[in-house]
Amino acid sequence: MSDYERALALLPELSELRRELHRNPEVGLKLPRTTALVMQRLRSLGYEPQEICESGIVATVGSGAPVILLRADMDALPICEQTGLPFASENGAMHACGHDLHTTMLLGAAKLLKERETQLCGTVKLMFQPGEEIFKGAGAMLRAGVLEDPHVDAAFGLHVGADGPVGMVCYNDETALMASCDGFRITISGRASHGSTPQMGIDPINVGAHLHLALQSLIAREVGPDGRCVLTVGQFHAGSAANILPDSAVLEGTIRTVDEAARGHLVRRMREVAQGCAALFGAEAEVEMLSEVPPLICEKGLTADILRFIGELPVPGVTLAGGERTSGSEDFALVTDEVPGCYLFLPAGQADESGKRYPSHNSHVRFDENVLPFGAAILAHCARRWLEDHGKTTAANR
Repeated sequence: MSDYERALALLPELSELRRELHRNPEVGLKLPRTTALVMQRLRSLGYEPQEICESGIVATVGSGAPVILLRADMDALPICEQTGLPFASENGAMHACGHDLHTTMLLGAAKLLKERETQLCGTVKLMFQPGEEIFKGAGAMLRAGVLEDPHVDAAFGLHVGADGPVGMVCYNDETALMASCDGFRITISGRASHGSTPQMGIDPINVGAHLHLALQSLIAREVGPDGRCVLTVGQFHAGSAANILPDSAVLEGTIRTVDEAARGHLVRRMREVAQGCAALFGAEAEVEMLSEVPPLICEKGLTADILRFIGELPVPGVTLAGGERTSGSEDFALVTDEVPGCYLFLPAGQADESGKRYPSHNSHVRFDENVLPFGAAILAHCARRWLEDHGKTTAANR
């Protein structure tokens, strides 16, 4: 029986697990309920999982070299769900990006791999990660040693999408698949005064307004039209009353690009413009970087291997779609910055009763659970086959 046929037989079990995760989403780096559930499931399969940092779980199957890592993120978003599904979350958070499906697929793959452990020509390391939505979890697990003991030779991950039917596999082995994400917080310090006497103070709201426009000019005038760069200010907080100029204002945003040179230029210029704009009005600006995630670039040889292995699965109607590129970001890029990696998108959009589809990160988004056995089979089969093909080569090169 193929990995896909076995995974199809597990669909009821996978669906039940996914719905349990969906009902009880947790956000950020602390996922106690999710962590406990994943650890319990792994132990029930015969694994000995370790929590190498808070809510960062690692388990291995097989032994020896080479080692391939499979990764799933587990955190949700601070969104109030409005799908009306019988298993919808009611705690003010929501798996609106499909991480509940990612976790379920990797647990499904863990079961498939454990059933064939004696056939593995090396080690598969499972990485269950918190805090992807805030770009903190992968870094925390890297610092905790997720790529060592045993040393990881290659890494592979999947992400579901809310667009397109199940059966597509979207990839990019030529350029960056996903953009970098440099999140920033700019705190402008002025001087408070009464609204009737603004000359007595230094208005940080005025500074922030000028700064917001100046930052947009970086994209309009300092990056070429083909640069694929985005600078977004998503938060601007200041003041507590209509007749008072506050002491400070805070802007938060992100810089995203698929080009490392443009990334370095924009981050440097963002700092310079913030401090220069504040100084122009007699204020001060402090810049804090909230995230520093590089573009996600898939290694060409590994991606070719993964696509070839997917072609071996008896899945009807599979479509491989190359050239995928998005300005969204993923902290799995921190892993692929360290070891050869491959990351794929699996479309799994599902319409609601009215026939309308919604994008990821939307409170109404729905995902097709038929992607669960597809993803679980891809993870398990590709890991097993990669070990078969690369065992001797990798061991000889160590």
